[in-house]
Amino acid sequence: MDLNAIDDSLEHAMTESRNARSDQIDSLPVIEILRIINEEDKGVPFAVEKALPDIAGLIEDVVKAFNAGGRLVYIGAGTSGRLGVLDASECPPTFGVPPGMVIGLIAGGDAALRNSIEGAEDDPEAGASALRDIDFGSRDVLVGITASGSAPYVLGAMRYARDSGAVVGAISCNRGSKTFQLAHHRILLEVGPEVITGSTRMKAGTAQKLVLNMITTTSMIRIGKVYGNLMVDLTPVNRKLVERSKRLIRQATGCTRDEAEAAFLASGGKPKLAILMIVLGIGAEEAGELLRKGGGRISDAMRIYRYAEFDSASAAAKEEQA
Repeated sequence: MDLNAIDDSLEHAMTESRNARSDQIDSLPVIEILRIINEEDKGVPFAVEKALPDIAGLIEDVVKAFNAGGRLVYIGAGTSGRLGVLDASECPPTFGVPPGMVIGLIAGGDAALRNSIEGAEDDPEAGASALRDIDFGSRDVLVGITASGSAPYVLGAMRYARDSGAVVGAISCNRGSKTFQLAHHRILLEVGPEVITGSTRMKAGTAQKLVLNMITTTSMIRIGKVYGNLMVDLTPVNRKLVERSKRLIRQATGCTRDEAEAAFLASGGKPKLAILMIVLGIGAEEAGELLRKGGGRISDAMRIYRYAEFDSASAAAKEEQA
Protein backbone atom coordinates (compact mmCIF):
# COMPACT_ATOMS: atom_id res chain seq x y z
CA MET A 1 0.00 0.00 0.00
CA ASP A 2 1.37 3.40 -1.06
CA LEU A 3 1.79 5.45 2.13
CA ASN A 4 2.78 8.50 0.08
CA ALA A 5 -0.61 8.38 -1.64
CA ILE A 6 -2.24 8.24 1.78
CA ASP A 7 -0.25 11.29 2.88
CA ASP A 8 -1.47 13.13 -0.22
CA SER A 9 -5.10 12.24 0.52
CA LEU A 10 -4.76 13.52 4.09
CA GLU A 11 -3.47 16.83 2.77
CA HIS A 12 -7.00 17.60 1.56
CA ALA A 13 -8.97 15.72 4.23
CA MET A 14 -11.61 17.65 6.16
CA THR A 15 -10.44 16.03 9.39
CA GLU A 16 -6.99 17.56 8.85
CA SER A 17 -8.26 21.04 7.91
CA ARG A 18 -7.88 24.05 10.17
CA ASN A 19 -10.99 25.38 11.92
CA ALA A 20 -11.22 29.15 11.49
CA ARG A 21 -13.55 29.41 14.49
CA SER A 22 -10.85 28.17 16.86
CA ASP A 23 -7.63 29.51 15.33
CA GLN A 24 -7.09 31.88 18.28
CA ILE A 25 -8.18 29.42 20.95
CA ASP A 26 -4.82 29.40 22.73
CA SER A 27 -5.29 33.04 23.76
CA LEU A 28 -8.83 32.72 25.13
CA PRO A 29 -10.05 32.35 28.74
CA VAL A 30 -11.33 28.95 29.86
CA ILE A 31 -15.03 29.77 29.55
CA GLU A 32 -14.58 30.96 25.96
CA ILE A 33 -12.65 27.81 25.06
CA LEU A 34 -15.50 25.74 26.47
CA ARG A 35 -18.09 27.72 24.51
CA ILE A 36 -16.24 27.10 21.26
CA ILE A 37 -15.93 23.37 21.94
CA ASN A 38 -19.58 23.15 22.95
CA GLU A 39 -20.73 25.11 19.90
CA GLU A 40 -18.75 22.84 17.59
CA ASP A 41 -20.14 19.73 19.28
CA LYS A 42 -23.71 20.87 18.59
CA GLY A 43 -23.30 20.04 14.93
CA VAL A 44 -22.35 16.41 15.53
CA PRO A 45 -25.90 14.96 15.88
CA PHE A 46 -26.95 16.72 12.68
CA ALA A 47 -24.04 15.12 10.82
CA VAL A 48 -25.21 11.74 12.12
CA GLU A 49 -28.81 12.50 11.14
CA LYS A 50 -27.80 12.92 7.50
CA ALA A 51 -26.29 9.44 7.55
CA LEU A 52 -29.32 7.64 9.05
CA PRO A 53 -30.42 5.92 5.79
CA ASP A 54 -26.92 4.50 5.31
CA ILE A 55 -26.72 3.42 8.95
CA ALA A 56 -30.09 1.68 8.57
CA GLY A 57 -28.87 -0.26 5.54
CA LEU A 58 -25.86 -1.53 7.45
CA ILE A 59 -28.00 -2.53 10.43
CA GLU A 60 -30.31 -4.60 8.21
CA ASP A 61 -27.30 -6.66 7.13
CA VAL A 62 -26.01 -6.94 10.70
CA VAL A 63 -29.38 -8.34 11.81
CA LYS A 64 -29.33 -10.85 8.95
CA ALA A 65 -25.85 -11.90 10.00
CA PHE A 66 -26.87 -12.35 13.64
CA ASN A 67 -29.90 -14.43 12.67
CA ALA A 68 -27.66 -16.63 10.51
CA GLY A 69 -25.13 -17.17 13.30
CA GLY A 70 -22.69 -14.53 12.08
CA ARG A 71 -20.84 -11.82 13.98
CA LEU A 72 -20.35 -8.07 13.88
CA VAL A 73 -16.69 -7.07 13.85
CA TYR A 74 -15.45 -3.51 14.32
CA ILE A 75 -11.91 -2.64 13.29
CA GLY A 76 -10.03 0.62 13.71
CA ALA A 77 -6.87 2.34 14.91
CA GLY A 78 -6.35 4.81 17.74
CA THR A 79 -9.53 6.50 18.98
CA SER A 80 -11.66 4.79 16.33
CA GLY A 81 -10.40 1.36 17.37
CA ARG A 82 -10.93 2.09 21.05
CA LEU A 83 -14.51 3.15 20.40
CA GLY A 84 -15.18 -0.11 18.56
CA VAL A 85 -13.75 -2.17 21.41
CA LEU A 86 -15.79 -0.16 23.92
CA ASP A 87 -19.06 -0.70 22.08
CA ALA A 88 -18.39 -4.40 21.56
CA SER A 89 -17.48 -4.96 25.21
CA GLU A 90 -20.77 -3.47 26.39
CA CYS A 91 -22.94 -5.91 24.43
CA PRO A 92 -22.62 -9.06 26.61
CA PRO A 93 -23.66 -7.43 29.92
CA THR A 94 -26.30 -5.21 28.32
CA PHE A 95 -27.95 -7.70 25.98
CA GLY A 96 -26.85 -11.09 27.30
CA VAL A 97 -25.07 -12.11 24.10
CA PRO A 98 -21.89 -14.24 23.93
CA PRO A 99 -18.65 -12.20 24.06
CA GLY A 100 -17.73 -13.28 20.53
CA MET A 101 -20.93 -12.05 18.88
CA VAL A 102 -19.69 -8.45 18.62
CA ILE A 103 -15.92 -8.06 18.40
CA GLY A 104 -13.75 -4.96 18.49
CA LEU A 105 -10.26 -5.07 16.95
CA ILE A 106 -7.68 -2.31 17.29
CA ALA A 107 -4.35 -1.77 15.53
CA GLY A 108 -1.61 -2.80 17.94
CA GLY A 109 -3.84 -5.18 19.88
CA ASP A 110 -5.15 -4.78 23.42
CA ALA A 111 -2.01 -2.91 24.50
CA ALA A 112 -3.12 -0.07 22.21
CA LEU A 113 -6.24 0.45 24.31
CA ARG A 114 -4.13 2.27 26.91
CA ASN A 115 -1.00 3.28 25.05
CA SER A 116 -0.24 4.46 21.54
CA ILE A 117 1.55 1.78 19.52
CA GLU A 118 3.76 3.57 17.02
CA GLY A 119 3.19 2.59 13.40
CA ALA A 120 0.54 -0.04 14.21
CA GLU A 121 -2.04 1.46 11.87
CA ASP A 122 0.40 1.58 8.92
CA ASP A 123 0.40 -2.19 8.31
CA PRO A 124 -2.43 -3.45 6.06
CA GLU A 125 -1.38 -7.08 6.49
CA ALA A 126 -1.85 -6.75 10.25
CA GLY A 127 -5.50 -5.87 9.63
CA ALA A 128 -6.01 -8.91 7.44
CA SER A 129 -4.16 -11.08 9.96
CA ALA A 130 -6.42 -9.86 12.78
CA LEU A 131 -9.42 -11.16 10.85
CA ARG A 132 -7.76 -14.48 10.09
CA ASP A 133 -7.04 -14.89 13.80
CA ILE A 134 -10.78 -14.80 14.61
CA ASP A 135 -11.73 -17.03 11.64
CA PHE A 136 -13.62 -14.19 9.98
CA GLY A 137 -15.86 -15.49 7.20
CA SER A 138 -18.66 -14.74 4.78
CA ARG A 139 -21.38 -14.93 7.46
CA ASP A 140 -19.80 -12.07 9.40
CA VAL A 141 -20.05 -8.30 8.94
CA LEU A 142 -17.00 -6.03 9.14
CA VAL A 143 -17.24 -2.33 9.95
CA GLY A 144 -14.10 -0.30 9.36
CA ILE A 145 -13.92 2.79 11.56
CA THR A 146 -11.46 5.52 10.63
CA ALA A 147 -12.02 9.26 10.85
CA SER A 148 -9.65 10.04 7.99
CA GLY A 149 -10.68 6.99 5.99
CA SER A 150 -7.10 6.11 5.15
CA ALA A 151 -5.67 3.88 7.91
CA PRO A 152 -3.83 1.02 6.10
CA TYR A 153 -4.61 -1.41 8.95
CA VAL A 154 -8.32 -0.86 8.39
CA LEU A 155 -8.05 -0.91 4.60
CA GLY A 156 -6.18 -4.22 4.71
CA ALA A 157 -8.88 -5.76 6.87
CA MET A 158 -11.66 -4.45 4.66
CA ARG A 159 -10.03 -5.86 1.53
CA TYR A 160 -9.69 -9.25 3.25
CA ALA A 161 -13.36 -9.15 4.30
CA ARG A 162 -14.50 -8.27 0.78
CA ASP A 163 -12.45 -11.15 -0.62
CA SER A 164 -14.10 -13.43 1.97
CA GLY A 165 -17.54 -12.59 0.60
CA ALA A 166 -18.63 -10.74 3.75
CA VAL A 167 -20.67 -7.56 4.03
CA VAL A 168 -18.41 -4.58 4.70
CA GLY A 169 -19.33 -1.21 6.18
CA ALA A 170 -17.22 1.93 6.57
CA ILE A 171 -17.55 4.85 8.97
CA SER A 172 -15.51 7.91 8.04
CA CYS A 173 -15.59 11.68 8.41
CA ASN A 174 -14.07 12.45 5.00
CA ARG A 175 -16.05 12.39 1.77
CA GLY A 176 -13.02 11.08 -0.13
CA SER A 177 -12.44 8.21 2.31
CA LYS A 178 -10.48 5.32 0.79
CA THR A 179 -12.55 2.94 2.92
CA PHE A 180 -15.65 3.86 0.92
CA GLN A 181 -14.10 2.22 -2.14
CA LEU A 182 -14.17 -1.13 -0.32
CA ALA A 183 -17.50 -0.82 1.51
CA HIS A 184 -21.02 -1.98 0.70
CA HIS A 185 -22.36 0.50 3.27
CA ARG A 186 -20.74 3.95 3.40
CA ILE A 187 -21.47 6.04 6.49
CA LEU A 188 -20.20 9.57 6.01
CA LEU A 189 -20.10 11.79 9.11
CA GLU A 190 -19.18 15.28 7.94
CA VAL A 191 -18.50 16.97 11.26
CA GLY A 192 -16.05 19.47 9.79
CA PRO A 193 -12.60 20.51 11.04
CA GLU A 194 -11.77 19.81 14.67
CA VAL A 195 -11.36 22.53 17.30
CA ILE A 196 -7.76 21.34 17.63
CA THR A 197 -6.59 20.61 14.10
CA GLY A 198 -6.48 16.88 13.39
CA SER A 199 -7.63 15.85 16.90
CA THR A 200 -10.25 13.38 15.72
CA ARG A 201 -10.88 12.13 19.25
CA MET A 202 -13.17 15.19 19.47
CA LYS A 203 -16.07 15.71 17.02
CA ALA A 204 -15.17 12.76 14.79
CA GLY A 205 -14.91 10.42 17.78
CA THR A 206 -18.18 11.68 19.24
CA ALA A 207 -19.98 11.11 15.94
CA GLN A 208 -18.51 7.62 15.59
CA LYS A 209 -19.61 6.71 19.12
CA LEU A 210 -23.17 7.83 18.38
CA VAL A 211 -23.26 5.65 15.28
CA LEU A 212 -21.80 2.60 17.02
CA ASN A 213 -24.44 2.97 19.74
CA MET A 214 -27.10 2.99 17.03
CA ILE A 215 -25.71 -0.06 15.23
CA THR A 216 -25.56 -2.40 18.22
CA THR A 217 -28.63 -1.08 20.03
CA THR A 218 -30.90 -1.25 16.99
CA SER A 219 -29.55 -4.65 15.94
CA MET A 220 -30.16 -6.05 19.41
CA ILE A 221 -33.69 -4.64 19.44
CA ARG A 222 -34.38 -6.34 16.12
CA ILE A 223 -33.24 -9.76 17.34
CA GLY A 224 -35.45 -9.61 20.44
CA LYS A 225 -33.04 -8.49 23.14
CA VAL A 226 -35.38 -5.67 24.21
CA TYR A 227 -39.03 -5.79 25.34
CA GLY A 228 -40.68 -2.40 25.00
CA ASN A 229 -37.67 -0.32 25.94
CA LEU A 230 -36.50 -2.69 28.67
CA MET A 231 -33.19 -4.57 28.28
CA VAL A 232 -34.65 -7.88 29.35
CA ASP A 233 -31.62 -9.96 28.36
CA LEU A 234 -29.12 -8.13 30.55
CA THR A 235 -26.69 -10.25 32.54
CA PRO A 236 -27.05 -9.38 36.26
CA VAL A 237 -23.40 -9.67 37.27
CA ASN A 238 -23.48 -7.27 40.21
CA ARG A 239 -25.87 -5.93 42.85
CA LYS A 240 -26.89 -2.92 40.74
CA LEU A 241 -27.83 -5.12 37.79
CA VAL A 242 -29.64 -7.63 39.99
CA GLU A 243 -31.81 -4.83 41.35
CA ARG A 244 -32.30 -3.41 37.86
CA SER A 245 -33.42 -6.85 36.68
CA LYS A 246 -36.05 -7.09 39.40
CA ARG A 247 -37.19 -3.54 38.71
CA LEU A 248 -37.65 -4.14 34.99
CA ILE A 249 -39.59 -7.34 35.78
CA ARG A 250 -41.98 -5.18 37.81
CA GLN A 251 -42.11 -2.55 35.07
CA ALA A 252 -42.92 -5.12 32.41
CA THR A 253 -45.56 -7.02 34.38
CA GLY A 254 -46.94 -4.70 37.06
CA CYS A 255 -46.21 -7.34 39.70
CA THR A 256 -45.19 -6.75 43.31
CA ARG A 257 -41.64 -6.71 44.63
CA ASP A 258 -42.11 -10.14 46.20
CA GLU A 259 -43.48 -11.60 42.97
CA ALA A 260 -40.57 -10.15 41.01
CA GLU A 261 -38.09 -11.53 43.53
CA ALA A 262 -39.62 -15.01 43.39
CA ALA A 263 -39.77 -15.09 39.60
CA PHE A 264 -36.22 -13.77 39.30
CA LEU A 265 -34.92 -16.58 41.50
CA ALA A 266 -37.08 -19.25 39.83
CA SER A 267 -35.87 -18.16 36.39
CA GLY A 268 -32.23 -18.50 37.36
CA GLY A 269 -31.71 -14.76 37.21
CA LYS A 270 -33.10 -14.36 33.68
CA PRO A 271 -35.47 -11.36 33.49
CA LYS A 272 -36.91 -12.41 30.13
CA LEU A 273 -37.96 -15.79 31.49
CA ALA A 274 -39.31 -14.23 34.68
CA ILE A 275 -41.53 -11.85 32.71
CA LEU A 276 -43.07 -14.69 30.72
CA MET A 277 -43.55 -16.76 33.85
CA ILE A 278 -45.48 -13.97 35.57
CA VAL A 279 -47.54 -12.78 32.60
CA LEU A 280 -48.54 -16.26 31.44
CA GLY A 281 -48.57 -17.99 34.83
CA ILE A 282 -46.20 -20.75 33.71
CA GLY A 283 -42.98 -22.34 34.92
CA ALA A 284 -39.43 -21.61 33.86
CA GLU A 285 -39.12 -24.66 31.62
CA GLU A 286 -42.26 -23.87 29.64
CA ALA A 287 -41.25 -20.21 29.40
CA GLY A 288 -37.87 -21.23 28.04
CA GLU A 289 -39.46 -23.46 25.40
CA LEU A 290 -41.80 -20.67 24.32
CA LEU A 291 -38.88 -18.29 24.00
CA ARG A 292 -37.03 -20.79 21.86
CA LYS A 293 -40.03 -21.15 19.55
CA GLY A 294 -40.45 -17.37 19.48
CA GLY A 295 -36.87 -16.74 18.43
CA GLY A 296 -36.02 -15.16 21.77
CA ARG A 297 -38.72 -12.48 21.48
CA ILE A 298 -41.10 -12.11 24.42
CA SER A 299 -43.95 -10.77 22.26
CA ASP A 300 -43.67 -13.70 19.83
CA ALA A 301 -43.50 -16.19 22.70
CA MET A 302 -46.70 -14.70 24.16
CA ARG A 303 -48.39 -14.88 20.75
CA ILE A 304 -47.49 -18.55 20.38
CA TYR A 305 -48.85 -19.31 23.85
CA ARG A 306 -52.14 -17.49 23.20
CA TYR A 307 -52.61 -19.10 19.81
CA ALA A 308 -52.11 -22.48 21.47
CA GLU A 309 -54.67 -21.56 24.14
CA PHE A 310 -57.13 -20.43 21.46
CA ASP A 311 -56.64 -23.65 19.49
CA SER A 312 -57.20 -25.71 22.65
CA ALA A 313 -60.36 -23.78 23.49
CA SER A 314 -61.65 -24.17 19.93
CA ALA A 315 -60.97 -27.90 19.97
CA ALA A 316 -62.76 -28.25 23.31
CA ALA A 317 -65.77 -26.33 21.99
CA LYS A 318 -65.99 -28.58 18.93
CA GLU A 319 -65.89 -31.68 21.13
CA GLU A 320 -68.78 -30.34 23.21
CA GLN A 321 -70.83 -29.69 20.08
CA ALA A 322 -70.12 -33.14 18.65
